[in-house]
Amino acid sequence: MDHYCVLGNPVAHSKSPAIHARFAELTGQAMDYSKLLAPLDGFIHTLRHWMAHDGRGCNVTVPFKFEAFRLANTASDRATLAQAANTLKFGDGGQILADNTDGIGLVNDIQINAGISLAGRDILLLGAGGAAAGVLGPLLAAGPRRLVVTNRTHAKALDLVARHADHPSLRDLLQKTELLAQEQQGLEANFDVIVNATASSLGGSAAPVDARVLKPGALAYDMMYGTAAQGFADWARAHGAMPRDGLGMLVEQAAESFAFWRGVRPPSAQVLQDMRKALA
Repeated sequence: MDHYCVLGNPVAHSKSPAIHARFAELTGQAMDYSKLLAPLDGFIHTLRHWMAHDGRGCNVTVPFKFEAFRLANTASDRATLAQAANTLKFGDGGQILADNTDGIGLVNDIQINAGISLAGRDILLLGAGGAAAGVLGPLLAAGPRRLVVTNRTHAKALDLVARHADHPSLRDLLQKTELLAQEQQGLEANFDVIVNATASSLGGSAAPVDARVLKPGALAYDMMYGTAAQGFADWARAHGAMPRDGLGMLVEQAAESFAFWRGVRPPSAQVLQDMRKALA
């Protein structure tokens, strides 16, 4: 039996153990998956202890994704772009391999589960913190016409865009996609897709931008799910947009982590359907 966990603070609310248990059942993998609470000042100690007691890997959640990336010996391109890791795999001799599956989880949920192509679309990304950093690269890889990053602190949006604009792996993509940072007050209208990567939903806020950004029928995606995403969903619906919460992203990023660890792609669509029923 191989052992994995989700490591964070807080972590009690996590649905990841249920998702990975179902993945393991459906793919016949001998593994278990638990929750591990790390003190806010004790991430490295907690992770090393887990590794020393036969842990094979872990998912990392807030607020440790940046620490996880810095601790790794080897990182994927998407983790390097984000400067953050949500998935760690442990190799021989204490080696730590880092990946960031958040962005591809988001893109797969939108394009496969929701059936909405991002190619040639105008996308607005709300936020410039760790969540936004994790998804910007994969969103660019989906081939939008324009991708705008906006944040309450404009300098953070500028920094995030500059880091991606200067990265060699994105040079060809940026020949086809306009990437820029804009202040919230000066946003142009009519985006096809907006993605809320801020913590506004946790505070009960509907959205940090004016509804003029939404095209009729636009996809309004909140990375939160369940009751935390309800205010954003109500705001989107009231202004003629299609709301979607982040449960599919959670399942799809977990599927990418599972494949990274086990070399097997689990049936994520089936597990997402199971999770929606369980949370209904």
